[in-house]
Amino acid sequence: MVPDDQGQQAGVIYGPVAAPPRFPDRLRLPLTFDACLLARDLDRLSRGQWIRHYVKANYDGDWSILPLRSPAGETHPIRMISADPTTRSFVDTPLLEGCDYFRRVLDSFECPLRVVRLMRLTPGSRIKEHTDHVLSFEDGIVRVHVPVTTNDAVEFHLNQQRVVLEAGSAWYLRLSDPHSVANHGSTDRVHLVIDANVNDWVEALFESTMGQA
Repeated sequence: MVPDDQGQQAGVIYGPVAAPPRFPDRLRLPLTFDACLLARDLDRLSRGQWIRHYVKANYDGDWSILPLRSPAGETHPIRMISADPTTRSFVDTPLLEGCDYFRRVLDSFECPLRVVRLMRLTPGSRIKEHTDHVLSFEDGIVRVHVPVTTNDAVEFHLNQQRVVLEAGSAWYLRLSDPHSVANHGSTDRVHLVIDANVNDWVEALFESTMGQA
């Protein structure tokens, strides 16, 4: 039996069919940064007070954060490292002062920047598979990862497929999908994690990336 115009059949109500995502779950963007200068700025912050990620059920070991850009007016460490999707106003934190290369990296993104963080996963630590709310091009908020320091024994999986993220590269990752990370190496894995609002520049960047694939 074919469902009628109201989308009902034998007492079943059919909801709308979700449109497929416009872009893949991973895109290596045509942006490359100097890994040595990234590491230099990280070293300048080495004595900073890293904040443990507050969702402790999602990881084993040490997964911690330094906020470089936070919701305006927030001073509590936990509220500085995250933001509700409805938050509209963001400001650079004092940690960004003196980190001229991190600032140059951020200036290369011609779109409204939201929360920006350094996220560290220490040796032997792992982030369990989970999904992040409202983090995709289709949701209007994208997350870009720029690896600052990493090692060959870091395993990042998105939708159960490994993604190798090299220091200095830049990646859009659709983290509203299931993903996990394990650092099996002997050195820290630190990423510059940039949340941004989608605008025409982001759309054009993603389109050009697809065209180069």
